[in-house]
Amino acid sequence: MPTRLLYLVRHGEQDRPEEEADTGLSERGRRQATLLGERLRGAGLTAVHHGPARRAAETAALVAASLPGVPVREDDRAGDHMPHDTDPAGLPESYAAFLAGFTERERRDGPRVTAEAVARFATAPTEGDVRELVVTHNFLVAWLVLHAVDAPARRWIGLNQQNCGLTVIRYSSGGPPALVAFNDVAHLPPELRATGLPDDYRI
Repeated sequence: MPTRLLYLVRHGEQDRPEEEADTGLSERGRRQATLLGERLRGAGLTAVHHGPARRAAETAALVAASLPGVPVREDDRAGDHMPHDTDPAGLPESYAAFLAGFTERERRDGPRVTAEAVARFATAPTEGDVRELVVTHNFLVAWLVLHAVDAPARRWIGLNQQNCGLTVIRYSSGGPPALVAFNDVAHLPPELRATGLPDDYRI
């Protein structure tokens, strides 16, 4: 039966992430993306999709350098969106404060665009096997993981991805989605791992 293998990657480390502007990748981020591309060479990918942010586009381009002939496409659905307008009641204070930082527009538009991303990327194909890479952001990877394992919607908060960590989800009509890999950084040397994570998440 037709199968979709969805490869999900958070972009490489951003240069000057403390700034509001989309500043692209740091030197470490470029190295992370290059090594990810080398790992994915031979994986049989049929397309690379990325969000519109510069850091996602640069990551996708560096990965695609190892994937000759694989088309690279920008897609707003792979952007950096609030995936769910989560009720802060009962959440830890730090999570509630985090949610309070989103605007009314982000609360309205983010879940809509995220639902469109699920409809586009997180389904079994009707014919033929599909292997696609989506270079995106922390929130969308978290949302697609919890969607795959049928976890509560509020769990997108605190489910953090390493920069250029690889997550793979399998979709087919023969059963529920299967989480094949999560946050896998075997392609990165120790000094390039754990970027993008809170300090107390690093092991």
